[in-house]
Amino acid sequence: MFPDFGTPLRDWANAALDTLIIEHGDAFDAVSDALLWVFLQVEGPIRALPPWLVLAATALAAFGASRRLWPTLLAPAGLWFIGTLGVWDEAMQSFAIVLVSVIFCAIAGVPLGIVMAKSQRVRSAISPLLDLMQTIPSFVYLIPVAMLLGLGKVPAILATIIYALPPLARLTELGLRQIEPELLEAADAFGATTAQRLTSVELPLAVPSILQGINQTTMMALAMVVVASMIGAPGLGQTVLEGLQRADVGTGLIGGTAIVILAIVLDRITQAFGARKLASGQETAP
Repeated sequence: MFPDFGTPLRDWANAALDTLIIEHGDAFDAVSDALLWVFLQVEGPIRALPPWLVLAATALAAFGASRRLWPTLLAPAGLWFIGTLGVWDEAMQSFAIVLVSVIFCAIAGVPLGIVMAKSQRVRSAISPLLDLMQTIPSFVYLIPVAMLLGLGKVPAILATIIYALPPLARLTELGLRQIEPELLEAADAFGATTAQRLTSVELPLAVPSILQGINQTTMMALAMVVVASMIGAPGLGQTVLEGLQRADVGTGLIGGTAIVILAIVLDRITQAFGARKLASGQETAP
């Protein structure tokens, strides 16, 4: 009844992946080594920090973001509770993966959002790709990523970047598109160049939206922690995976609880910082 398109599509995908591995394997190895080096420069210092210093830095970050007492106390208390569960090192490993992934997402996502806001043609071309990145099940692209880069931290970071990038690009574009035309006309009237208008007017006004994008990207990166553990990513996801493999409900509960607490702490800090930027922007707006 139905024509068989599945077999040729499957054969084409497998052949394309084999071609990439055979002809460009060295290039993928170089990318993997570079990404691993960057990750180790972040992970090593984070894991080496004494817990009390991490708790103090978290309290300072929470206070700087919210300027309120309760977030300043509850954020480090949440991390302290993770330590009492016996998974402090795993939490720092997961945080390092999330941090590196969010940094790369910011490096790629903010410029991409700027280009999409400036060009309708680019926006029309990129939007379907972002839709695909957001909707395709993560397990689907774990297979080629693992085959190209092997198992471990690097493919986990790359898979996390693919999954977490779209919200930042979209919200950066949205923030730039929502700027009132009168403000842009005023900048042009003062003789600002395109670059000056972007750096001095548009990006500062779009900061709240960009920060919201970073918040969403961070949450999506944390959502990949457990999935990425299936291709060798260390951290709290590995704890959950071990609980699943051994049918150990307690181990899975500890890992899952730590992930939830880490997500809440990061979410509250980034949300509070974005809300404060939005409030300050509204106060200074004419």
